[in-house]
Amino acid sequence: MKKFNFRKVLDGLTASSPGGSAGGGGAGGGSAHPGGTAGAAGTPREEIQETLTSDYFQICKTVRHGFPYLPTALAFDPVQKILAIGTRTGAIRILGRPGVDCYCQHESGAAVLQLQFLINEGALVSACADDTLHLWNLRQKRPAILHSLKFNRERITYCHLPFQSKWLYVGTERGNTHIVNIESFILSGYVIMWNKAIELSTKTHPGPVVHLSDSPRDEGKLLIGYENGTVVFWDLRSKRADLRAYYDEAIHSVAWHHEGKQFMCSHSDGSLTLWNLKSPNRPFQTTIPHGKIQRDGKKPESCKPILKVEYKTCKNSEPFVIFSGGLSYDKACRRPSLTIMHGKAITVLEMDHPIVDFLTLCETPYPNEFQEPYAVVVLLEKDLIVVDLTQSNFPIFENPYPIDIHESPVTCTEYFADCPPDLIPVLYSVGAKHKKQGYSNKEWPISGGAWNLGAQTYPEIIITGHADGSVKFWDASAITLQMLYKLKTSKVFEKQKPGEGKATAEIVEEDPFAVQMMYWCPESRIFCVAGVSAYVVVYRFSKHEVNTEIASLEVRLQYEVEDIITPEPEIIPQFPDASSQLPSLKSLSGSTNTVACEGMMKDSIPCLSVKTRPVRMPPGYQADLVIQLVWVDGEPPQQITSLAVNSAYGLVAFGNCNGLAVVDFMQKTVLLSMGTLELYGSSDPYQRQPRSPRKSKQFAADNFCMRGLSNFYPDLTKRIRTSYQNHVNGHCTSPTSQSCSSGKRLSSADVSKANRRGPGRPPFRKAQSAACMEISLPVTTEGSTRRSVTKSVNYIRKEPVSGIRDRDSSLNAKLSSNELGYISRRAMLQQLHGISSFSHDERHYTAHTWMNKENRENSFSRSRSSSVSSIDRDSKEAITALYFMESFARKNDSAVSPCLWVGTGLGMVLILSLNLPASDDLRQSEPVMVSPSGTVLTLKGAVLTFACLDCTGTLIHPPYEVWRDPHSADDGEKTRKRKLVMHSPSSSQDMGDHQFAVICSEKQAKVFSLPSQTCLYVHNITETSFLLQADVVTLCNSVCLACFCANGHIMTLSLPSLRPLLDINYLPVTDMRIARTFCFSNEGQALYLSSPTEIQRLTYSQEMCDNLQDMLGDLFTPVETPEAQNRGFLKGLFGGSGQAFDREELFGEATAGKASRSLAQHIPGSGGIEGVRGAAGGVIGDLTRARIALDERGQKLGELDERTASMMASAEAFSKHAHEVMLKYKDKKWYQF
Repeated sequence: MKKFNFRKVLDGLTASSPGGSAGGGGAGGGSAHPGGTAGAAGTPREEIQETLTSDYFQICKTVRHGFPYLPTALAFDPVQKILAIGTRTGAIRILGRPGVDCYCQHESGAAVLQLQFLINEGALVSACADDTLHLWNLRQKRPAILHSLKFNRERITYCHLPFQSKWLYVGTERGNTHIVNIESFILSGYVIMWNKAIELSTKTHPGPVVHLSDSPRDEGKLLIGYENGTVVFWDLRSKRADLRAYYDEAIHSVAWHHEGKQFMCSHSDGSLTLWNLKSPNRPFQTTIPHGKIQRDGKKPESCKPILKVEYKTCKNSEPFVIFSGGLSYDKACRRPSLTIMHGKAITVLEMDHPIVDFLTLCETPYPNEFQEPYAVVVLLEKDLIVVDLTQSNFPIFENPYPIDIHESPVTCTEYFADCPPDLIPVLYSVGAKHKKQGYSNKEWPISGGAWNLGAQTYPEIIITGHADGSVKFWDASAITLQMLYKLKTSKVFEKQKPGEGKATAEIVEEDPFAVQMMYWCPESRIFCVAGVSAYVVVYRFSKHEVNTEIASLEVRLQYEVEDIITPEPEIIPQFPDASSQLPSLKSLSGSTNTVACEGMMKDSIPCLSVKTRPVRMPPGYQADLVIQLVWVDGEPPQQITSLAVNSAYGLVAFGNCNGLAVVDFMQKTVLLSMGTLELYGSSDPYQRQPRSPRKSKQFAADNFCMRGLSNFYPDLTKRIRTSYQNHVNGHCTSPTSQSCSSGKRLSSADVSKANRRGPGRPPFRKAQSAACMEISLPVTTEGSTRRSVTKSVNYIRKEPVSGIRDRDSSLNAKLSSNELGYISRRAMLQQLHGISSFSHDERHYTAHTWMNKENRENSFSRSRSSSVSSIDRDSKEAITALYFMESFARKNDSAVSPCLWVGTGLGMVLILSLNLPASDDLRQSEPVMVSPSGTVLTLKGAVLTFACLDCTGTLIHPPYEVWRDPHSADDGEKTRKRKLVMHSPSSSQDMGDHQFAVICSEKQAKVFSLPSQTCLYVHNITETSFLLQADVVTLCNSVCLACFCANGHIMTLSLPSLRPLLDINYLPVTDMRIARTFCFSNEGQALYLSSPTEIQRLTYSQEMCDNLQDMLGDLFTPVETPEAQNRGFLKGLFGGSGQAFDREELFGEATAGKASRSLAQHIPGSGGIEGVRGAAGGVIGDLTRARIALDERGQKLGELDERTASMMASAEAFSKHAHEVMLKYKDKKWYQF
């Protein structure tokens, strides 16, 4: 039944003619003139009414998954049971029960030094490295800043907020202690100056404040720890020091005993000192827990500093002393450790990564009660673990958060929204069998907040490919993320023995199994992986374990053309050879160990060895076929740049800069393997010369295709055409309309004459790993280039940590944005690929080594290895996009037939005809024929994506085979027969006699009518930039083209008319990680890797933005604060201060006066009601505000009821006692008393 649309009735009279403008380039493309108009062939036979308008689109971030990148601070609310983590980039992640995960960001981007919860108040204080305090309101789903306080003259070093207090103590680098009112965020006039805290006879400055805490016994006493080893016990009422303690080692942290009579300090020599307030002259106990005891009775030898110590008491057992650091210096290879001392038992827990901070979780929030610790939260540089203290072996809790995304660096991503609903339970069932054992049997202790499923019901799956060859499937439904299944693709290959890789054909120094591209068919469950070592693995899904051999094929792909003369030549001066501007550079694309040294030329050798023995394959994805590209005449195989699979046809196609290969994975045969030029036949629009004989083979090893880091990034390889920027008038010449570089060097004089710079061959560093680079390559003169490159190099020592390489370098690799300028797209790609420095992803030896290797001649002339250079090089045309579909291959076709659409880096589109056996019975025996159809279509820029619409404008899905278990127990004829779905959602009757082919390149989009091949619509998306990602997606039962541009714009275009619907400047591409991992999905969903450890999801759907507030978790839930324990009569009489401590009276303006205005500046925030209004509009916002007000009112009424009841009880007791006294003395005379 055909769909009937009211919009068609209402808007039919005003429908725009297809001959009209298809929309301008928009701000995203920076187009100076309107976008394309319809082709000259006229209008389609039937005007398609499009239902999508700009009202359907809106961009907003939804949720961020993964481990907080570069963590610095940790805080926990023991009543609300939520955890906060601050980072070096100014971000805060707040975690509660699974599903409650909130991301906040300080606008300044300053590192978070410390976090403090207002316990059970729904608020959080953050102290940042720019000496600013912020108060966050957590009573809304999107936290916002209520107040900020910027210190102008002093640097913040430590903060402390006592439980149920509204006065925050702030210690500074000068040694002073200031006091801030949390409610108003105004500085009190009460200041504890360092020179008043220490003794007058002391001649040296005590150093910064490293600790502040009030006494558990008396809130009117403040303990101040200074860095040099001085501890001052300050009486806030009398404004003088009660006692001072001195130690000759620097203090790192201080912890109280709950009775308030003792405190413990940790020091820089690995010692712990225990002090008694009654005898502060010296510590009554000093221990170096990990120090070796000397034989002659001397003091144990010093150890590494103990960075933090916590001293927690138990009612029924010995106290816990927990600390980080303090290990002996003689154990250089010891991993970072957390030590737990409980009585005489000492347990050392070794960590995989350096410890950033830790917190002990206790049963009570009151500091003057037995603490009863039950867990320790340990924040590591790249992990978060929680240790169970209630069991003697201290097991860890199983972490429910998806914080292991970065277990191996992510190299590529795929996102599938609205996928078949049975996939998630099936993947979980096979993945659950690999769960680790030995976790604590108790529930995850961070259980705060509230979360519900919301209105979104369709299943979503995210797939991540990693540098170690692993692939992870994640359940991403309802803005959560949970690991389903992990596949290790490296298991199909033999393990490389140490030192063997260099002697054989291995062409990647590290991570030879890195996943480069993935293709998944959810309906047939066929999964295909392309690896960085030039191989493709086809996987089938089975619920049964099998023991079988792995089939493998080898493919030769060679390109035999040298020169291209484009149809519209335009002479453009080349990008100057770097040898004229930089010091002598080593050829970054290869190794100094040339193949010629090995004494033989490699030929027909794959990069890796497939296992030949039978392999046990557990349930899940099982390798069906491995296809490897081989060395050809001493040249290594070029990286794979495109990949497509079709389960109905039983074919897998992949291409690189040499050509295209098509393999039948059912019959395990190679159907096609030819260079790109041979695909054209007589239809080649370019005039190409035969390839000249190779002068020498001795530099073959320097042509290694995988030596550049770009080889790990499948997205990049599709988008490598260079845009040539004219810096005089801003005009950008299409990469397909100018002559390509011949690799000749230009002198500096030649360069100075021309402002327009053409392509040059960039040098590329060896592919040491699979993570991306973030580099600044400023456009400067010859003299300044050397300085800039040298300055931006990060000299970082390589330190492997516990089996997982530390892949994060300093944040200082970036140069400021005002130093940047891109000569061309090639210059940007050079910059992003790391000519001069490393990004956050990696910590490797630095690039300065290439400055003094090789000669200048070789630095550019032989850098043809990487994907950037190999696609941009003059003689090669890469296959950048592949798509199987039922289509019209030729103009005179009357019916659709199986086709393979091929897109190239020069904007060419070729259609290959697939001749399949007529019946399914013959599929296993009869050969499949693949032949070029002769059809060639052209676009501007490298082709990115294809799609096909039927005559009603509905997306035609490629045919697929319904999944069946290849190793099913019942092998009857019915189960063995393939079930194919050829057209979905439209039936063959609705197909009509024509189709719309949607093709998008990095510069423009075109819609062709088939079979006439008439260009109906064309839209020039961008002139000055280029697209990184484009996909045809479904939204609100319609279809559109979604694009992500390198200048940060996200755009959507209607189909088939290519009208611009959305164009928002969302995210500038600051590094290749974003370009490599950005992907669109259906229903308005998208994601990218925002940091090496985090996935950021976003939506471009207005409906999703409207419903987002309901889907997010609540951070604050009304919880009653536990009552304090009764101290008893004697403890109340002798245990502490008799009078209550009134901070308001002491620190308020009436007593303490006003603080100096120049000391700190108050900045009002956008939180509170305004923040709620911004986070949620309309009725939702009103309800949220009303609920917050009701919560507050309810709490106040509850407190009032309690006070009223207490007063009534007191009054009744007083009345009763008064009556008894009156009765007792009523009849007595005065002299009888």
